Amino acid sequence: MKGISNHHRIEILLLVADQEGITLEDITEALKANDKTIGEHTRRLYQAGLLNKKYRGKFVEHSLSPYGKTFVRFLQSFQRS
Repeated sequence: MKGISNHHRIEILLLVADQEGITLEDITEALKANDKTIGEHTRRLYQAGLLNKKYRGKFVEHSLSPYGKTFVRFLQSFQRS
């Protein structure tokens, strides 16, 4: 649970769920946060097994792992329609 114990990490997971293949730059822009901060959060989500990374030249595309997809569905079950 430590992997998602920060509001930025939850926001990142929800953003990646909506935009498969999103880059660090796009996440940083969408969340209006520092790139080093977001980079650290995505690293921790990757280490926790919630995110996958695919390297495309100088860019890294992020997607949810199967465990990450399950966790996002769990989070979304608490959101109101």
